[in-house]
Amino acid sequence: MARTAADILVDVLVDWGVDTIFGIPGDGINGLVEALRKRKDEIRFIQVRHEEAAALAACGYAKFTGRLGVCLATSGPGGIHLLNGLYDAKLDHQPVLAITGLQYHDLVGTHTQQDVELDKVFQDVSVFNQRIMGAAHVRNIATLACRTALAHRGVAHVTIPVDLQDQAAGDDLRAPRNVAGHNTALFAPELPVPSEAEMRRAVEILDAGKRIVIMAGQGALHATDELERLAEKTGAVIVKALLGKAAVPDDSPYTTGSVGLLGTEPSQTALEGCDTLLIAGSTFPYIEYYPKPDQARGIQIDIDAARIGLRYPVEAGLVGDCRLALDILTGRIKRHEDRSFLEEAQAGKAEWMRLMEERGTRRDLPMKPQVAAWELGKRLSDTAIVACDSGTIATWWARQIPVKRGQMHSLSGNLATMAPGLPYAIAAQLAFPDRQVVAYVGDGGFSMLMAEFATAVKYKLPIKVIINNNSSLGQIKWEQIAMLGNPEYVCDLQPIDFAKVAEACGGTGFTIRDPKECGAILDAALAHPGPVVVDCLVDGNEPPMPAKVKAGQAAHFVEALAKGTPDALKIAATVFKDRAREII
Repeated sequence: MARTAADILVDVLVDWGVDTIFGIPGDGINGLVEALRKRKDEIRFIQVRHEEAAALAACGYAKFTGRLGVCLATSGPGGIHLLNGLYDAKLDHQPVLAITGLQYHDLVGTHTQQDVELDKVFQDVSVFNQRIMGAAHVRNIATLACRTALAHRGVAHVTIPVDLQDQAAGDDLRAPRNVAGHNTALFAPELPVPSEAEMRRAVEILDAGKRIVIMAGQGALHATDELERLAEKTGAVIVKALLGKAAVPDDSPYTTGSVGLLGTEPSQTALEGCDTLLIAGSTFPYIEYYPKPDQARGIQIDIDAARIGLRYPVEAGLVGDCRLALDILTGRIKRHEDRSFLEEAQAGKAEWMRLMEERGTRRDLPMKPQVAAWELGKRLSDTAIVACDSGTIATWWARQIPVKRGQMHSLSGNLATMAPGLPYAIAAQLAFPDRQVVAYVGDGGFSMLMAEFATAVKYKLPIKVIINNNSSLGQIKWEQIAMLGNPEYVCDLQPIDFAKVAEACGGTGFTIRDPKECGAILDAALAHPGPVVVDCLVDGNEPPMPAKVKAGQAAHFVEALAKGTPDALKIAATVFKDRAREII
Protein backbone atom coordinates (compact mmCIF):
# COMPACT_ATOMS: atom_id res chain seq x y z
CA MET A 1 0.00 0.00 0.00
CA ALA A 2 1.34 3.43 -0.94
CA ARG A 3 2.47 5.69 1.87
CA THR A 4 0.32 8.77 2.40
CA ALA A 5 0.86 12.35 3.49
CA ALA A 6 -0.54 11.40 6.91
CA ASP A 7 1.98 8.55 7.17
CA ILE A 8 4.81 10.99 6.48
CA LEU A 9 3.54 13.37 9.16
CA VAL A 10 3.56 10.55 11.71
CA ASP A 11 7.09 9.62 10.55
CA VAL A 12 8.23 13.13 11.40
CA LEU A 13 6.63 13.01 14.84
CA VAL A 14 8.35 9.71 15.60
CA ASP A 15 11.66 11.14 14.39
CA TRP A 16 11.22 14.04 16.82
CA GLY A 17 10.62 11.69 19.75
CA VAL A 18 6.90 12.35 20.11
CA ASP A 19 5.30 9.44 21.97
CA THR A 20 1.99 10.97 23.14
CA ILE A 21 -0.73 12.93 21.35
CA PHE A 22 -3.87 14.32 22.97
CA GLY A 23 -7.02 14.78 20.94
CA ILE A 24 -10.41 13.66 19.64
CA PRO A 25 -10.93 11.90 16.29
CA GLY A 26 -13.13 13.52 13.65
CA ASP A 27 -13.99 13.35 9.99
CA GLY A 28 -11.61 16.20 9.21
CA ILE A 29 -8.61 14.19 10.42
CA ASN A 30 -9.56 10.64 9.46
CA GLY A 31 -6.40 10.18 7.42
CA LEU A 32 -4.22 11.31 10.30
CA VAL A 33 -6.04 9.08 12.79
CA GLU A 34 -5.58 6.08 10.51
CA ALA A 35 -1.86 6.81 10.22
CA LEU A 36 -1.64 6.98 14.01
CA ARG A 37 -3.55 3.70 14.32
CA LYS A 38 -0.92 1.99 12.20
CA ARG A 39 1.83 3.38 14.48
CA LYS A 40 0.04 2.95 17.82
CA ASP A 41 2.96 0.97 19.22
CA GLU A 42 5.16 4.06 18.79
CA ILE A 43 2.76 6.93 19.54
CA ARG A 44 -0.13 6.63 21.98
CA PHE A 45 -3.23 8.59 21.16
CA ILE A 46 -4.94 9.82 24.34
CA GLN A 47 -8.61 10.39 23.57
CA VAL A 48 -9.92 13.26 25.66
CA ARG A 49 -13.51 14.50 26.01
CA HIS A 50 -12.92 18.10 24.88
CA GLU A 51 -10.31 19.57 22.56
CA GLU A 52 -9.57 22.32 25.09
CA ALA A 53 -8.39 19.58 27.44
CA ALA A 54 -6.19 18.18 24.65
CA ALA A 55 -4.37 21.49 24.28
CA LEU A 56 -4.12 22.03 28.03
CA ALA A 57 -2.74 18.51 28.45
CA ALA A 58 -0.19 19.15 25.69
CA CYS A 59 0.87 22.32 27.51
CA GLY A 60 1.11 20.46 30.81
CA TYR A 61 3.11 17.69 29.16
CA ALA A 62 5.58 20.28 27.88
CA LYS A 63 5.78 22.00 31.27
CA PHE A 64 6.53 18.86 33.25
CA THR A 65 8.80 17.10 30.73
CA GLY A 66 10.48 19.93 28.83
CA ARG A 67 9.59 18.04 25.64
CA LEU A 68 7.28 18.86 22.75
CA GLY A 69 3.59 18.58 23.66
CA VAL A 70 1.28 17.60 20.79
CA CYS A 71 -2.49 17.88 20.30
CA LEU A 72 -4.74 16.96 17.39
CA ALA A 73 -8.18 18.26 16.44
CA THR A 74 -10.56 18.03 13.53
CA SER A 75 -11.57 20.83 11.18
CA GLY A 76 -13.78 23.75 12.19
CA PRO A 77 -15.03 23.57 15.79
CA GLY A 78 -12.49 20.96 16.86
CA GLY A 79 -9.59 23.20 15.97
CA ILE A 80 -11.26 26.26 17.46
CA HIS A 81 -11.67 24.42 20.78
CA LEU A 82 -7.89 24.06 21.04
CA LEU A 83 -7.30 27.78 21.30
CA ASN A 84 -7.59 28.33 25.05
CA GLY A 85 -5.06 25.63 25.84
CA LEU A 86 -2.77 26.88 23.11
CA TYR A 87 -2.85 30.40 24.52
CA ASP A 88 -1.90 28.88 27.85
CA ALA A 89 1.17 27.44 26.13
CA LYS A 90 1.90 30.71 24.33
CA LEU A 91 1.74 32.89 27.43
CA ASP A 92 3.81 30.47 29.54
CA HIS A 93 6.33 29.81 26.71
CA GLN A 94 5.81 26.08 26.28
CA PRO A 95 6.68 24.11 23.11
CA VAL A 96 3.42 22.69 21.73
CA LEU A 97 2.54 21.42 18.27
CA ALA A 98 -1.13 21.64 17.25
CA ILE A 99 -2.24 19.60 14.23
CA THR A 100 -5.64 20.28 12.68
CA GLY A 101 -7.65 19.23 9.66
CA LEU A 102 -9.23 21.35 6.95
CA GLN A 103 -12.08 20.57 4.60
CA TYR A 104 -11.39 19.29 1.05
CA HIS A 105 -8.72 21.44 -0.53
CA ASP A 106 -10.89 22.41 -3.50
CA LEU A 107 -13.82 23.42 -1.28
CA VAL A 108 -11.95 25.66 1.17
CA GLY A 109 -13.41 29.16 0.99
CA THR A 110 -16.69 28.04 -0.62
CA HIS A 111 -18.92 28.06 2.47
CA THR A 112 -18.84 24.29 2.77
CA GLN A 113 -19.51 22.60 6.11
CA GLN A 114 -16.95 23.45 8.83
CA ASP A 115 -15.21 25.75 6.37
CA VAL A 116 -12.92 27.51 8.84
CA GLU A 117 -9.46 28.44 7.62
CA LEU A 118 -7.69 27.46 10.81
CA ASP A 119 -4.29 28.73 9.72
CA LYS A 120 -5.81 32.22 9.73
CA VAL A 121 -7.54 31.62 13.07
CA PHE A 122 -4.27 30.46 14.68
CA GLN A 123 -2.18 33.36 13.39
CA ASP A 124 -1.84 35.17 16.73
CA VAL A 125 -1.27 32.17 18.96
CA SER A 126 1.50 30.58 16.88
CA VAL A 127 5.22 31.10 16.37
CA PHE A 128 4.90 28.83 13.31
CA ASN A 129 1.65 28.43 11.35
CA GLN A 130 1.37 26.75 7.95
CA ARG A 131 -1.10 24.95 5.70
CA ILE A 132 0.26 21.73 4.16
CA MET A 133 -0.25 21.68 0.39
CA GLY A 134 0.33 18.01 -0.37
CA ALA A 135 2.33 14.88 0.44
CA ALA A 136 5.60 16.35 -0.84
CA HIS A 137 5.15 19.33 1.45
CA VAL A 138 4.63 17.41 4.68
CA ARG A 139 8.16 16.58 5.82
CA ASN A 140 9.49 20.08 5.26
CA ILE A 141 6.63 21.77 7.13
CA ALA A 142 6.26 19.29 9.97
CA THR A 143 10.00 19.21 10.66
CA LEU A 144 10.22 22.99 10.76
CA ALA A 145 7.11 23.15 12.97
CA CYS A 146 8.64 20.85 15.60
CA ARG A 147 11.97 22.67 15.56
CA THR A 148 10.40 26.13 15.75
CA ALA A 149 8.12 25.23 18.67
CA LEU A 150 11.15 23.99 20.63
CA ALA A 151 13.47 26.81 19.59
CA HIS A 152 11.01 29.59 20.38
CA ARG A 153 9.23 27.81 23.25
CA GLY A 154 5.86 28.46 21.71
CA VAL A 155 2.99 27.04 19.68
CA ALA A 156 3.48 25.65 16.19
CA HIS A 157 0.39 24.86 14.12
CA VAL A 158 0.05 22.84 10.94
CA THR A 159 -3.24 22.20 9.20
CA ILE A 160 -3.92 19.85 6.29
CA PRO A 161 -7.01 19.36 4.12
CA VAL A 162 -8.72 16.03 4.74
CA ASP A 163 -8.32 14.75 1.18
CA LEU A 164 -4.61 15.60 1.07
CA GLN A 165 -4.03 13.50 4.19
CA ASP A 166 -4.63 10.40 2.01
CA GLN A 167 -2.58 11.64 -0.94
CA ALA A 168 -0.02 9.01 -1.95
CA ALA A 169 3.58 10.04 -1.62
CA GLY A 170 5.82 9.89 -4.66
CA ASP A 171 8.86 11.52 -6.21
CA ASP A 172 6.69 12.72 -9.08
CA LEU A 173 5.02 15.17 -6.68
CA ARG A 174 8.23 16.91 -5.69
CA ALA A 175 9.34 20.25 -7.03
CA PRO A 176 12.85 20.16 -8.58
CA ARG A 177 14.32 22.07 -5.63
CA ASN A 178 12.65 19.87 -3.02
CA VAL A 179 15.46 17.34 -2.85
CA ALA A 180 14.60 14.25 -0.80
CA GLY A 181 16.52 13.98 2.47
CA HIS A 182 17.63 17.59 2.61
CA ASN A 183 16.42 18.17 6.19
CA THR A 184 16.76 16.35 9.48
CA ALA A 185 14.98 15.90 12.82
CA LEU A 186 17.72 17.55 14.83
CA PHE A 187 17.22 20.19 17.49
CA ALA A 188 20.31 22.00 18.73
CA PRO A 189 19.28 23.79 21.95
CA GLU A 190 20.75 27.15 22.75
CA LEU A 191 22.64 27.63 26.00
CA PRO A 192 23.95 31.13 25.37
CA VAL A 193 26.51 32.63 27.73
CA PRO A 194 25.77 36.23 28.78
CA SER A 195 28.10 38.87 27.40
CA GLU A 196 31.23 39.59 29.38
CA ALA A 197 30.47 43.32 29.68
CA GLU A 198 27.00 42.67 31.14
CA MET A 199 28.40 40.02 33.46
CA ARG A 200 31.02 42.42 34.85
CA ARG A 201 28.31 45.03 35.41
CA ALA A 202 26.14 42.48 37.23
CA VAL A 203 29.04 41.45 39.47
CA GLU A 204 29.69 45.09 40.38
CA ILE A 205 26.02 45.63 41.28
CA LEU A 206 25.87 42.50 43.45
CA ASP A 207 29.13 43.31 45.20
CA ALA A 208 27.78 46.78 46.07
CA GLY A 209 24.42 45.49 47.29
CA LYS A 210 23.59 45.25 50.99
CA ARG A 211 20.02 43.98 50.88
CA ILE A 212 19.67 41.66 47.90
CA VAL A 213 16.51 39.91 46.71
CA ILE A 214 16.52 37.21 44.03
CA MET A 215 13.18 36.80 42.26
CA ALA A 216 13.10 33.26 40.83
CA GLY A 217 10.69 32.29 38.08
CA GLN A 218 9.95 29.50 35.65
CA GLY A 219 13.31 29.95 33.95
CA ALA A 220 15.10 29.06 37.20
CA LEU A 221 13.26 25.77 37.84
CA HIS A 222 16.38 23.75 37.03
CA ALA A 223 18.76 26.04 38.91
CA THR A 224 17.91 25.17 42.51
CA ASP A 225 21.47 24.58 43.67
CA GLU A 226 22.77 27.63 41.83
CA LEU A 227 20.12 29.88 43.39
CA GLU A 228 20.95 28.68 46.88
CA ARG A 229 24.72 29.02 46.37
CA LEU A 230 24.32 32.60 45.17
CA ALA A 231 22.00 33.40 48.09
CA GLU A 232 24.46 31.86 50.54
CA LYS A 233 27.35 33.91 49.18
CA THR A 234 25.45 37.21 49.14
CA GLY A 235 23.08 36.80 52.09
CA ALA A 236 20.23 37.27 49.63
CA VAL A 237 16.54 36.47 50.09
CA ILE A 238 14.90 34.34 47.37
CA VAL A 239 11.29 35.16 46.54
CA LYS A 240 9.35 33.17 43.95
CA ALA A 241 6.88 33.92 41.19
CA LEU A 242 4.09 31.32 41.02
CA LEU A 243 5.59 29.50 38.03
CA GLY A 244 8.86 29.37 39.97
CA LYS A 245 7.31 27.78 43.06
CA ALA A 246 9.47 24.66 42.71
CA ALA A 247 12.67 26.55 41.90
CA VAL A 248 13.70 26.40 45.56
CA PRO A 249 12.13 24.18 48.24
CA ASP A 250 10.18 26.07 50.86
CA ASP A 251 12.30 24.64 53.68
CA SER A 252 15.34 26.39 52.20
CA PRO A 253 16.76 28.95 54.65
CA TYR A 254 17.04 31.46 51.80
CA THR A 255 13.45 31.68 50.56
CA THR A 256 10.42 33.44 51.99
CA GLY A 257 8.01 31.93 49.46
CA SER A 258 5.79 33.45 46.80
CA VAL A 259 5.33 37.08 45.76
CA GLY A 260 2.34 39.11 44.68
CA LEU A 261 -1.33 39.00 45.56
CA LEU A 262 -1.00 35.31 46.51
CA GLY A 263 2.37 35.74 48.13
CA THR A 264 3.70 35.88 51.66
CA GLU A 265 4.18 38.86 53.92
CA PRO A 266 7.96 38.32 54.41
CA SER A 267 8.43 38.16 50.63
CA GLN A 268 6.68 41.48 50.16
CA THR A 269 8.60 43.00 53.07
CA ALA A 270 11.88 41.86 51.49
CA LEU A 271 10.96 43.43 48.15
CA GLU A 272 9.98 46.68 49.86
CA GLY A 273 13.29 46.83 51.74
CA CYS A 274 15.84 45.62 49.20
CA ASP A 275 18.48 47.77 47.53
CA THR A 276 19.31 45.20 44.82
CA LEU A 277 16.99 43.00 42.77
CA LEU A 278 18.17 40.05 40.69
CA ILE A 279 15.37 38.70 38.47
CA ALA A 280 16.22 35.11 37.54
CA GLY A 281 14.11 33.62 34.77
CA SER A 282 10.94 35.55 35.52
CA THR A 283 8.73 38.22 33.99
CA PHE A 284 6.29 38.21 36.91
CA PRO A 285 3.57 40.48 35.49
CA TYR A 286 2.30 42.39 38.55
CA ILE A 287 4.56 45.42 38.40
CA GLU A 288 3.01 46.97 41.52
CA TYR A 289 4.69 44.33 43.69
CA TYR A 290 8.22 45.07 42.50
CA PRO A 291 10.45 47.55 44.34
CA LYS A 292 9.88 51.15 43.34
CA PRO A 293 11.95 51.91 40.21
CA ASP A 294 14.32 54.26 42.07
CA GLN A 295 14.64 52.02 45.13
CA ALA A 296 16.83 49.12 43.99
CA ARG A 297 19.50 48.46 41.37
CA GLY A 298 18.37 45.73 39.01
CA ILE A 299 19.87 42.74 37.21
CA GLN A 300 17.89 40.37 35.00
CA ILE A 301 18.69 36.92 33.61
CA ASP A 302 16.49 35.72 30.75
CA ILE A 303 16.86 33.47 27.73
CA ASP A 304 14.91 36.04 25.69
CA ALA A 305 16.66 39.36 25.11
CA ALA A 306 13.34 41.06 24.36
CA ARG A 307 12.25 40.53 27.96
CA ILE A 308 15.20 42.24 29.61
CA GLY A 309 13.88 45.33 31.39
CA LEU A 310 10.26 44.44 30.67
CA ARG A 311 9.06 44.79 34.29
CA TYR A 312 11.86 46.64 36.07
CA PRO A 313 14.52 49.17 34.94
CA VAL A 314 17.55 46.90 35.25
CA GLU A 315 21.13 48.06 34.81
CA ALA A 316 22.53 44.70 33.67
CA GLY A 317 20.85 42.22 31.34
CA LEU A 318 22.26 38.69 31.21
CA VAL A 319 20.83 37.00 28.13
CA GLY A 320 21.35 33.29 28.44
CA ASP A 321 20.68 30.11 30.34
CA CYS A 322 19.67 30.94 33.91
CA ARG A 323 21.53 28.08 35.55
CA LEU A 324 24.75 28.88 33.72
CA ALA A 325 24.52 32.62 34.40
CA LEU A 326 23.90 32.08 38.13
CA ASP A 327 26.87 29.74 38.33
CA ILE A 328 29.18 32.26 36.67
CA LEU A 329 27.95 35.07 38.92
CA THR A 330 28.50 33.01 42.06
CA GLY A 331 32.06 32.24 41.05
CA ARG A 332 32.91 35.92 40.56
CA ILE A 333 31.19 37.86 43.33
CA LYS A 334 32.58 38.61 46.77
CA ARG A 335 31.18 36.93 49.85
CA HIS A 336 28.92 39.17 51.96
CA GLU A 337 29.47 38.69 55.66
CA ASP A 338 26.50 40.81 56.76
CA ARG A 339 23.51 38.46 57.15
CA SER A 340 21.14 40.90 58.84
CA PHE A 341 18.80 41.30 55.84
CA LEU A 342 18.51 37.54 55.40
CA GLU A 343 18.09 36.95 59.13
CA GLU A 344 15.28 39.50 59.31
CA ALA A 345 13.56 37.74 56.43
CA GLN A 346 14.04 34.36 58.11
CA ALA A 347 12.41 35.65 61.28
CA GLY A 348 9.49 36.97 59.23
CA LYS A 349 9.17 33.65 57.44
CA ALA A 350 9.09 31.72 60.73
CA GLU A 351 6.29 33.94 61.98
CA TRP A 352 4.44 33.59 58.68
CA MET A 353 4.68 29.81 58.76
CA ARG A 354 3.31 29.78 62.30
CA LEU A 355 0.35 31.75 60.98
CA MET A 356 -0.08 29.35 58.04
CA GLU A 357 -0.04 26.39 60.42
CA GLU A 358 -2.61 28.10 62.68
CA ARG A 359 -4.89 28.66 59.68
CA GLY A 360 -4.26 25.16 58.38
CA THR A 361 -5.14 23.42 61.63
CA ARG A 362 -8.42 25.18 62.39
CA ARG A 363 -11.30 22.99 63.52
CA ASP A 364 -14.13 25.39 62.64
CA LEU A 365 -17.19 24.27 60.75
CA PRO A 366 -17.66 24.71 57.87
CA MET A 367 -14.11 23.55 57.20
CA LYS A 368 -11.64 26.26 56.22
CA PRO A 369 -10.11 25.85 52.74
CA GLN A 370 -6.63 26.19 54.23
CA VAL A 371 -7.13 22.97 56.20
CA ALA A 372 -7.38 20.67 53.19
CA ALA A 373 -4.36 22.34 51.58
CA TRP A 374 -2.28 22.09 54.75
CA GLU A 375 -3.16 18.44 55.33
CA LEU A 376 -2.46 17.61 51.68
CA GLY A 377 0.91 19.37 51.74
CA LYS A 378 2.06 17.24 54.68
CA ARG A 379 1.21 14.04 52.78
CA LEU A 380 2.72 14.70 49.37
CA SER A 381 5.69 12.52 48.45
CA ASP A 382 9.11 14.03 47.80
CA THR A 383 8.63 13.44 44.06
CA ALA A 384 4.99 14.48 43.81
CA ILE A 385 3.75 16.45 40.81
CA VAL A 386 1.04 18.99 41.68
CA ALA A 387 -1.12 20.68 39.05
CA CYS A 388 -3.06 23.63 40.40
CA ASP A 389 -6.03 25.48 38.97
CA SER A 390 -6.80 29.19 38.77
CA GLY A 391 -8.92 30.99 41.36
CA THR A 392 -8.88 31.08 45.15
CA ILE A 393 -7.41 27.58 44.92
CA ALA A 394 -4.13 29.14 43.76
CA THR A 395 -3.92 31.19 46.99
CA TRP A 396 -4.12 28.12 49.19
CA TRP A 397 -1.69 26.24 46.91
CA ALA A 398 0.80 29.10 47.02
CA ARG A 399 0.67 29.56 50.80
CA GLN A 400 -0.44 26.33 52.44
CA ILE A 401 1.34 23.65 50.37
CA PRO A 402 5.10 23.97 50.90
CA VAL A 403 7.12 22.62 47.97
CA LYS A 404 9.72 19.95 48.71
CA ARG A 405 12.99 19.43 46.86
CA GLY A 406 12.28 17.03 43.99
CA GLN A 407 8.63 17.96 43.54
CA MET A 408 7.17 19.67 40.47
CA HIS A 409 4.36 22.23 40.70
CA SER A 410 2.65 24.27 38.01
CA LEU A 411 -0.49 26.12 37.03
CA SER A 412 -1.67 28.39 34.23
CA GLY A 413 0.58 31.38 34.86
CA ASN A 414 0.07 34.35 32.58
CA LEU A 415 -3.20 33.22 31.02
CA ALA A 416 -4.57 32.15 34.42
CA THR A 417 -7.28 30.14 32.73
CA MET A 418 -9.68 28.01 34.70
CA ALA A 419 -9.66 24.22 34.32
CA PRO A 420 -6.04 23.26 33.46
CA GLY A 421 -5.45 21.32 36.69
CA LEU A 422 -7.06 18.05 35.61
CA PRO A 423 -5.61 17.96 32.04
CA TYR A 424 -2.17 18.91 33.41
CA ALA A 425 -2.40 16.03 35.90
CA ILE A 426 -3.41 13.56 33.20
CA ALA A 427 -0.41 14.62 31.12
CA ALA A 428 1.93 14.41 34.11
CA GLN A 429 0.79 10.91 35.06
CA LEU A 430 1.23 9.70 31.48
CA ALA A 431 4.72 11.15 31.37
CA PHE A 432 5.70 9.93 34.85
CA PRO A 433 3.66 6.80 35.60
CA ASP A 434 5.61 6.00 38.78
CA ARG A 435 5.21 9.39 40.46
CA GLN A 436 2.44 10.65 42.69
CA VAL A 437 0.31 13.14 40.71
CA VAL A 438 -2.26 15.43 42.30
CA ALA A 439 -4.65 17.92 40.71
CA TYR A 440 -5.50 20.58 43.30
CA VAL A 441 -8.51 22.38 41.85
CA GLY A 442 -11.58 24.47 42.60
CA ASP A 443 -15.16 23.40 42.01
CA GLY A 444 -15.62 26.03 39.31
CA GLY A 445 -12.60 24.99 37.28
CA PHE A 446 -13.11 21.26 37.78
CA SER A 447 -16.72 21.38 36.64
CA MET A 448 -15.69 22.97 33.34
CA LEU A 449 -13.77 19.87 32.22
CA MET A 450 -14.78 17.25 34.76
CA ALA A 451 -15.57 14.72 32.01
CA GLU A 452 -11.79 14.37 31.70
CA PHE A 453 -11.88 12.38 34.95
CA ALA A 454 -13.36 9.65 32.75
CA THR A 455 -10.21 9.98 30.63
CA ALA A 456 -8.13 9.21 33.71
CA VAL A 457 -10.33 6.19 34.41
CA LYS A 458 -10.13 4.97 30.80
CA TYR A 459 -6.34 5.03 30.77
CA LYS A 460 -6.04 3.74 34.36
CA LEU A 461 -4.20 6.85 35.56
CA PRO A 462 -4.03 6.94 39.39
CA ILE A 463 -4.30 10.71 39.66
CA LYS A 464 -5.77 12.23 42.79
CA VAL A 465 -8.09 15.21 42.29
CA ILE A 466 -8.51 17.34 45.43
CA ILE A 467 -11.40 19.78 44.99
CA ASN A 468 -11.74 22.94 47.06
CA ASN A 469 -15.54 23.10 46.91
CA ASN A 470 -16.84 26.47 48.10
CA SER A 471 -19.86 26.44 45.73
CA SER A 472 -18.78 29.68 44.11
CA LEU A 473 -16.48 31.37 41.64
CA GLY A 474 -14.49 32.43 44.66
CA GLN A 475 -11.77 34.55 43.06
CA ILE A 476 -14.30 36.64 41.17
CA LYS A 477 -16.45 36.97 44.28
CA TRP A 478 -13.59 38.41 46.33
CA GLU A 479 -12.40 40.64 43.49
CA GLN A 480 -15.88 42.15 43.30
CA ILE A 481 -15.86 42.74 47.05
CA ALA A 482 -12.27 43.64 47.96
CA MET A 483 -10.97 45.14 44.72
CA LEU A 484 -14.03 47.02 43.49
CA GLY A 485 -16.19 47.54 46.59
CA ASN A 486 -19.17 45.97 44.87
CA PRO A 487 -21.55 43.40 46.32
CA GLU A 488 -20.91 39.86 45.10
CA TYR A 489 -23.11 39.04 42.11
CA VAL A 490 -23.66 35.91 39.94
CA CYS A 491 -20.74 34.04 41.52
CA ASP A 492 -22.63 31.34 43.43
CA LEU A 493 -22.59 27.88 41.82
CA GLN A 494 -25.19 25.15 41.93
CA PRO A 495 -23.70 22.48 44.22
CA ILE A 496 -22.48 19.24 42.63
CA ASP A 497 -21.69 16.03 44.48
CA PHE A 498 -18.27 15.45 42.95
CA ALA A 499 -17.73 12.16 44.78
CA LYS A 500 -20.75 10.78 42.94
CA VAL A 501 -19.43 12.22 39.67
CA ALA A 502 -16.19 10.30 40.23
CA GLU A 503 -18.12 7.10 40.85
CA ALA A 504 -20.29 7.68 37.79
CA CYS A 505 -17.10 7.92 35.72
CA GLY A 506 -15.85 4.62 37.12
CA GLY A 507 -13.46 6.05 39.69
CA THR A 508 -13.54 6.49 43.45
CA GLY A 509 -14.95 9.44 45.35
CA PHE A 510 -14.47 10.74 48.89
CA THR A 511 -16.11 13.69 50.62
CA ILE A 512 -14.60 15.72 53.47
CA ARG A 513 -16.84 17.89 55.63
CA ASP A 514 -15.22 17.84 59.06
CA PRO A 515 -11.63 19.08 59.50
CA LYS A 516 -11.12 16.42 62.17
CA GLU A 517 -11.53 13.76 59.46
CA CYS A 518 -9.56 15.55 56.77
CA GLY A 519 -6.17 13.90 57.33
CA ALA A 520 -7.55 10.35 57.58
CA ILE A 521 -9.65 10.70 54.42
CA LEU A 522 -6.72 12.15 52.47
CA ASP A 523 -4.58 9.23 53.64
CA ALA A 524 -7.15 6.80 52.27
CA ALA A 525 -7.50 8.71 49.01
CA LEU A 526 -3.77 9.00 48.38
CA ALA A 527 -3.26 5.31 49.16
CA HIS A 528 -5.97 4.19 46.72
CA PRO A 529 -4.42 2.58 43.62
CA GLY A 530 -6.75 4.18 41.05
CA PRO A 531 -8.08 7.61 40.07
CA VAL A 532 -9.78 9.43 42.95
CA VAL A 533 -11.77 12.59 43.54
CA VAL A 534 -11.81 14.13 47.02
CA ASP A 535 -14.62 16.66 47.40
CA CYS A 536 -13.61 19.06 50.20
CA LEU A 537 -16.64 21.08 51.34
CA VAL A 538 -15.16 24.34 52.60
CA ASP A 539 -16.25 27.71 53.93
CA GLY A 540 -17.19 29.96 51.04
CA ASN A 541 -16.93 33.01 53.27
CA GLU A 542 -13.20 32.63 53.94
CA PRO A 543 -11.52 35.42 51.95
CA PRO A 544 -8.15 34.92 50.19
CA MET A 545 -6.87 38.26 51.44
CA PRO A 546 -3.49 39.67 50.34
CA ALA A 547 -0.59 39.17 52.74
CA LYS A 548 -0.56 42.93 53.27
CA VAL A 549 -4.02 44.45 53.04
CA LYS A 550 -3.93 47.96 51.59
CA ALA A 551 -6.14 50.68 52.98
CA GLY A 552 -8.09 50.89 49.73
CA GLN A 553 -8.78 47.16 49.74
CA ALA A 554 -10.05 47.31 53.32
CA ALA A 555 -12.27 50.25 52.45
CA HIS A 556 -13.68 48.45 49.40
CA PHE A 557 -14.35 45.39 51.56
CA VAL A 558 -16.40 47.39 54.06
CA GLU A 559 -18.14 49.29 51.27
CA ALA A 560 -19.18 46.06 49.51
CA LEU A 561 -20.60 44.59 52.71
CA ALA A 562 -22.56 47.75 53.37
CA LYS A 563 -24.02 47.74 49.84
CA GLY A 564 -25.70 44.40 50.39
CA THR A 565 -23.28 41.59 49.68
CA PRO A 566 -25.06 38.25 50.29
CA ASP A 567 -24.00 36.69 53.61
CA ALA A 568 -22.45 40.03 54.62
CA LEU A 569 -22.81 39.32 58.33
CA LYS A 570 -21.27 35.87 57.98
CA ILE A 571 -18.38 37.27 55.97
CA ALA A 572 -17.79 40.06 58.47
CA ALA A 573 -17.94 37.58 61.35
CA THR A 574 -15.47 35.26 59.59
CA VAL A 575 -12.96 38.04 58.92
CA PHE A 576 -13.26 39.47 62.43
CA LYS A 577 -12.88 36.03 63.98
CA ASP A 578 -9.83 35.25 61.84
CA ARG A 579 -8.10 38.50 62.73
CA ALA A 580 -8.96 38.16 66.42
CA ARG A 581 -7.45 34.67 66.55
CA GLU A 582 -4.26 35.86 64.84
CA ILE A 583 -3.85 38.82 67.16
CA ILE A 584 -4.49 36.75 70.28
